[in-house]
Amino acid sequence: MFNAEKPGLDDLPSSAQLLRSTIVAAAAAAAILTTVVLPAEYGIDPTGAGRLLGLTEMGEIKQELADEELQDRQTDGRTSSRFDALDAVYGMLVGKAHAAEQWRDVVTFTLKPGASAEVKLSMEKGDTARYAWAAKGGRINFDLHAHGGGQSVTYKKGRGKTEGAGGFTAPFPGDHGWFWRNRDKQDVTVVLQLRGAYAEVKETY
Repeated sequence: MFNAEKPGLDDLPSSAQLLRSTIVAAAAAAAILTTVVLPAEYGIDPTGAGRLLGLTEMGEIKQELADEELQDRQTDGRTSSRFDALDAVYGMLVGKAHAAEQWRDVVTFTLKPGASAEVKLSMEKGDTARYAWAAKGGRINFDLHAHGGGQSVTYKKGRGKTEGAGGFTAPFPGDHGWFWRNRDKQDVTVVLQLRGAYAEVKETY
């Protein structure tokens, strides 16, 4: 049976070498924590590197979704008759909006419970867009925000909503639009009407 020779004391790393290796490993772990883990998981970006890498927005969305889920559990509960009335209001809202404004684009999509979608407008700095939307069949959560060139902004957000309307002016070039999440217990159909200065409508389901 072959037995390896026992290493001598001179072959073992010194205390100084072990300390140096420990410090290097700790520094590397701290760098990964601050530049990758914190931005991607919690939206915390102390160095700004996460924003440049596109990780901070990911973490911010994760935290918003976690907050939404918690609040939705606390506020869930309604009657079916309420949504019969909301469906009627939905029809009136869309009909009046069509009559009052000439819309450039109309986006319609249906989300199952727990599903999400994004609708973004490609805009340049100073471009202005107008919108009106209505949800049929239930409530929906949304986050109207923008990002581009390392910058980001939140225009408006809401939970358990059935309609919205307004406008915004792009403070920087990039993608400007909505993140939608159906936290209800049934399918929700959203009709989004758009007009204004934008180059493209991007839809992600």
